[in-house]
Amino acid sequence: MKLPSNLSVLILGIFSAFAASPVLAHGEQPSAPHSAAVIKEQKPWGIAGDREQVSRTIEISMSDAMRFSPDRLQVTLGETIRFVHRNDGQILHEFVLGSKPELDKHAELMAKFPGMEHDEPYMAHVAPGQRGEIIWTFNRVGEFEFACLIAGHYQAGMLGQISVVAE
Repeated sequence: MKLPSNLSVLILGIFSAFAASPVLAHGEQPSAPHSAAVIKEQKPWGIAGDREQVSRTIEISMSDAMRFSPDRLQVTLGETIRFVHRNDGQILHEFVLGSKPELDKHAELMAKFPGMEHDEPYMAHVAPGQRGEIIWTFNRVGEFEFACLIAGHYQAGMLGQISVVAE
């Protein structure tokens, strides 16, 4: 059976979109640290950074007590930070950078749709006993946050603060 050409193009387009854009559900294994294919989109809290530009590395542990350690950070405007996340717990956790209003909105969506698939350069999903990584450039002064937005974790207090200060 021969398909009309516009239907063939539509089917090919849908297949290509799914094949070219892998996504992560909260229950799946995290992917390797973000690669050169990261889409750089300016956010109020900064932009995805380049490995070659890293100013320093900050290690952050995640626990099943619904806490990050450390949970308060200060960075200087223009710094590119390599965040290394270590999940010391027995359940999946994530690290998501953002502004309080953005994190609140995302947490609300996660509560409604706990299996929601998403993967952005400002987030890392870290399986139990594993490590994750984000490289981020803080090019805006301000007060920002990081959180685990898995349903119930944010509500239990799994969040931290980042102050970005001018030199």
